[in-house]
Amino acid sequence: MLKSNVFLVGPMGVGKSTIGRLLAAELNLSFCDSDRAIEERTGADIPWIFDMEGEAGFRERETTVLTELAAESNLVIATGGGIVMRPKNCQIMKDAGYVCYLTASIEQLVERTARDKKRPLLQVDNPRQKIIELLATRDPLYLSVADFVVNTDRRSPKSVAQEIASLVHSAT
Repeated sequence: MLKSNVFLVGPMGVGKSTIGRLLAAELNLSFCDSDRAIEERTGADIPWIFDMEGEAGFRERETTVLTELAAESNLVIATGGGIVMRPKNCQIMKDAGYVCYLTASIEQLVERTARDKKRPLLQVDNPRQKIIELLATRDPLYLSVADFVVNTDRRSPKSVAQEIASLVHSAT
């Protein structure tokens, strides 16, 4: 396989981590969640990093971790929703593997993130509006970096993982 990693991109709540674990098993690769890797390296959770360093500080850490992960091989990497905000990150992913953009309807994203207090960008009065705004900015970036686009609406994570595995096998 020329490209040995698979990066999952998409908005928060789309299922990147859940699907990533299943996809890694399906492809016989290791799984890594870039947000968890940031937390492990800093010893602090994402909300704390946002509080102390702001989004810019977090994005800097995110690029560092992505660079390290991309240098490895045979990984499925679930990325943070905003990873595409830096062109450098998009290039790193394109160079190091296949990029799969996971999509879902606004309704699904709102439903899936409604009770999650660990998402700093959604700690606002109107999380639905925030998701709409984030998607308006990020959707073109997700599309521009993606080798594959897979919708997760009302689908089991296993069926999504199997579809992505099939796309990766077809591309190799």
